[in-house]
Amino acid sequence: MAPKLADLRRTRILLTNDDGINAPGMKVLQRIANALSDDVWVVAPETEHSGAGHSLTLTAPLRLRKISTRKFAVRGTPTDCVMMAMNQVMADKRPDLLLSGINRGANMGEDVTYSGTIAAAMEGTLVGVPSIALSQSFANRKVMHWPTAEKHAGDVIRRLVAVGWSRDVLMNVNFPDVLPGDVQGIEVCRQGRRDFSALNIEQRIDAREQPYYWIGFRPIQGAPKAGTDLAVTEAGRIAITPLHLDLTENKALKQLKAAF
Repeated sequence: MAPKLADLRRTRILLTNDDGINAPGMKVLQRIANALSDDVWVVAPETEHSGAGHSLTLTAPLRLRKISTRKFAVRGTPTDCVMMAMNQVMADKRPDLLLSGINRGANMGEDVTYSGTIAAAMEGTLVGVPSIALSQSFANRKVMHWPTAEKHAGDVIRRLVAVGWSRDVLMNVNFPDVLPGDVQGIEVCRQGRRDFSALNIEQRIDAREQPYYWIGFRPIQGAPKAGTDLAVTEAGRIAITPLHLDLTENKALKQLKAAF
């Protein structure tokens, strides 16, 4: 089990994200973390890396920019940021807790395989630091309920670290697309899967009449299964999903062992 953190005020917390160091969600997360601890550090990407997954920068140098005593920007991916934090910026004393987010948009269902927000928490988990990914859902890009995450995240974080969890598990928290006062509670649930394809690949033509493409996703409502992160947030509740780093499928493992 990861150690329980009884006194958050004395906890060293690392913040990172995939939306970039100047993203609105990072500002929200800093306020949340500063209300929890006196020892908060930020090591986040210089620019947005949404969809980066658990990728590393191996073919270019990493640039580290010091913004203030405990705030740094990395010209790299979210995973790069966690590596730099652990091995350079905070090498003298590693963090006790990693918070990744708050992402602009949910990270549920199959999103977890693409998400840089989740990947940063994965990397923290891999090196033994209890890690929580936090995301704010939205249906309309012009309406972001940041106050919802800001109001409820502190309580969720406190309750999670008081319980503790296995070392090879990270916590994925998604806040519903509702006003702070309309949140219908908290539910621990499993990862879901969408029943539709929201993928949108748009073709355009550049100034030299050459085609290029934008990949995006349309916010479409589906019919998610009960007890999943998708259904929980749709019902206006905060979804907490424990994600395991071991991707082995045990039923298939048993069948294959018998066959081979």
